[in-house]
Amino acid sequence: MSLNVFWFLPTHGDGHYLGTNEGARTVDHAYLQQIAQAVDRLGFGGVLIPTGRSCEDSWLVAASMIPVTQRLKFLVALRPGIISPTLAARQAATLDRLSNGRALFNLVTGGDPDELAGEGLFLDHEERYEASAEFTHIWRRVLEGETVTFNGKHIQVKEARLMLPPVQQPRPPLYFGGSSDAAQDLAAEQVELYLTWGEPPAQVKEKIEQVRAKAAAKGRQVRFGIRLHVIVRETTDEAWRAADRLIANLDDETIARAQQSFARFDSVGQQRMAALHGGKKDNLEISPNLWAGVGLVRGGAGTALVGDGPTVAARMQEYADLGIDTFVLSGYPHLEEAYRVGELLFPHLDLATADAAPGNLRVIRPQSEVIANDFYQTTASQS
Repeated sequence: MSLNVFWFLPTHGDGHYLGTNEGARTVDHAYLQQIAQAVDRLGFGGVLIPTGRSCEDSWLVAASMIPVTQRLKFLVALRPGIISPTLAARQAATLDRLSNGRALFNLVTGGDPDELAGEGLFLDHEERYEASAEFTHIWRRVLEGETVTFNGKHIQVKEARLMLPPVQQPRPPLYFGGSSDAAQDLAAEQVELYLTWGEPPAQVKEKIEQVRAKAAAKGRQVRFGIRLHVIVRETTDEAWRAADRLIANLDDETIARAQQSFARFDSVGQQRMAALHGGKKDNLEISPNLWAGVGLVRGGAGTALVGDGPTVAARMQEYADLGIDTFVLSGYPHLEEAYRVGELLFPHLDLATADAAPGNLRVIRPQSEVIANDFYQTTASQS
């Protein structure tokens, strides 16, 4: 099976070390453009653009990257409860047209009550998923060309419709991740691709089977993806040393503060991430070559695959054998690590990437020497 591999635009910051300003890098439009152009040329299929109060707006960032990239797709956030589903559908269609079919959408219900309150959203966990289901129902139907009247518990619209359709038909794909029963029910009913964070394969297998069964009960099929960090080097020993360096400046107090902050979240996925490391720097290899160190101070996806190219590719294949076809990867700093992934990992993968025409996939196996030439040309043009 050919794999879709995405990268990540670090709109909340970037650097060489976690949990400290030492080695931090200024993230401005020029830097984000540099990453986007690099991953576009390296053969990544798209980029995830994060959302939240610590991030630049994902829609505006995506729109700004359209004219400086060619094939790259943009996975941007839909925020139920914060924006009208009809307006979100109009924005989605516009982004899809402007990018000639390169728009993808990630439904984000949110898990931080403090941040959600700042956005004016005061629903509890179950109510947020109710509202998300209503939002998604309207958003999908409007984008597919229907005129929608809907009277729900949380959302009401009357004769909502779209005048200008998206390029991708019947509409751009919808991605979504969540570990709770309510999240899985929503995924089974309404989304195209269910994303899990990087848990050990046995736990991922269980989630896939649950969502697949729920989707089948509704007469649907759902694709699956996984969100992981990656630390790949020429040797596995080098990769583990790089992992140690990434958290070299973390002390127990910094970790405790971060974990205390995450503890207020009502996200089941965040709770599962925290359980993998227990807030401790020891015993972080929770499954062969799967390292939980990122999650010590980073919310959300907190695990990384660590090793040389063949080893990381083999671990990815283990996930692929479970039904995963899409990998959303990242690494610190994101520019240099994108090149390492392209040089050291891509030659060991059957990589599906988008041609200029939307929806067209081809299998490529980049040659490391070509990628190296791209690197030197890119850095020379920026100097």
